[in-house]
Amino acid sequence: MSKTVILAVLLVLLMLLNILCGSVAIPAAQVMDILMGGDGMRPSWRYIIIESRLPQMITALLCGAALSVSGLLLQTAFRNPLAGPSVFGVSSGAGLGVAIVMLTIGGGASMSALSFGGYMAVLVAALVGALAVTLLLLLFSTMVRNNVMLLIIGVMTGYLASSVVTLLNYFATEEGVKSYMLWGMGSFSGVSLSMLPLFTIMVVIGLLMSLLLVKPLNALLLGDDYAENMGVNPLLAMRWILLVTGVLTAVSTAYCGPVSFIGLAVPHIARLLTHTENHRVLLPVTMLCGGVVTLLCNLLCVLPANGSLLPLNAVTPLICAPVIIYVILKG
Repeated sequence: MSKTVILAVLLVLLMLLNILCGSVAIPAAQVMDILMGGDGMRPSWRYIIIESRLPQMITALLCGAALSVSGLLLQTAFRNPLAGPSVFGVSSGAGLGVAIVMLTIGGGASMSALSFGGYMAVLVAALVGALAVTLLLLLFSTMVRNNVMLLIIGVMTGYLASSVVTLLNYFATEEGVKSYMLWGMGSFSGVSLSMLPLFTIMVVIGLLMSLLLVKPLNALLLGDDYAENMGVNPLLAMRWILLVTGVLTAVSTAYCGPVSFIGLAVPHIARLLTHTENHRVLLPVTMLCGGVVTLLCNLLCVLPANGSLLPLNAVTPLICAPVIIYVILKG
């Protein structure tokens, strides 16, 4: 059995476990009956499955694929194995946009409490923040050819965005600080069933756009001169890569908070499994791996026996950080 098939089976298994497991114990037979359209023995069980666990599972799956693909695109575009939305400050830019809306315009409202107009304002602000950082990185990439220096610039850009967020928190209301702090811990539970269609459409469009970039990505691996000989415009390809990265990161960050390590570590997991840099294989496997990792993280968040939920960003480093350490030690 190929590794891709094993990944797909593992993905389906984790999807089922994410619906079956939670702070409230619901018999598996009742869960399956509710998923098949039944009402279940208790109305509360149907609400938990349809309104909470199902959207949370789909959100984790799509967010994992989106952030993982964003990391892969940045690592290829900048030819840097340590590139990622969080490392390069793209997530911080999106977080700054969200902070401006939530702490000033929104008055500290949480994502679930926002109206549709406020929700769109958060998404647009996250998109603008993420794209602003990616465009800034593109500008610096034309002046700084050293990948390590470019990485440092990205880290510093992230610190600048975080400093502005800290200032906004200082002048915000107590409610605003609390809501933004909870958002910053990361969670896949903030997307309700009514919000799910918009989130799904935006992420799927971004993932489809990334699949259209397979040829430019493979060409860029061998340098700009080779890419031009293959009929690929490196500058135009870079702009499309940054646009797709900005969209995927902004949507994921706006809905789920700044989820750490996924975009950095998962592309390396996919490379270790496929032993290839060909994006025709690597990109789909990265999507699968991203879904598997985030579903596993979400499952670990709801497993404590006392019924409480662990913060997502307390779990993701436990799985992803060892991968990064292994990649660094391997050279």
